[in-house]
Amino acid sequence: MKIYDDISAFTSANPALSNILSRTSVRSYTDTKIPDETVSAILHAAMAAPTGVNRQPWEFIVIDSLKLLSALASALPYAKMVAKAPLAIMTCGNSDRFLSGDDSSLWVQDLAIASENILLAAHALGLGGVYTCLYPHPDREDAARRILSIPEKFVPFNLIPIGCPARVHAPLDKWHPEHIHFNHF
Repeated sequence: MKIYDDISAFTSANPALSNILSRTSVRSYTDTKIPDETVSAILHAAMAAPTGVNRQPWEFIVIDSLKLLSALASALPYAKMVAKAPLAIMTCGNSDRFLSGDDSSLWVQDLAIASENILLAAHALGLGGVYTCLYPHPDREDAARRILSIPEKFVPFNLIPIGCPARVHAPLDKWHPEHIHFNHF
């Protein structure tokens, strides 16, 4: 099998691949309000993510209160940019829908996939966002829990600020064919 370094001819005809390959982490935003229909589309994309045994162990908190965004920015060490975002979505794990036994930690993968769908949907709609980690850091989880009154059975997983990018971001070149192996390591 041959792996091609240049796939531009293929991706130019495929909007989904083009969207994936051009997405960047956006940390600065204009103050343009995000329309409700756009937020709804992003949340639909989040909930379209695959999940183990279709448990859908997620809850989403949509935050557009400038006061709460500012409080989160002050409390979370790697989410300072949320103070300047018009919107953020926090994903939380609902422990009532976690699997048990050996599969008890699959909720983490489920929420990560839903989060990627949020980022890809935002990008497809002309917005930008960035994944900021809360779980597995108890101090960050506790800060989010306190600010947003999150009950104990929900695990604050991440916070994704979303907005119109304040500047154009070029995607990083993450293509490393030396990380690809065929049939064995």
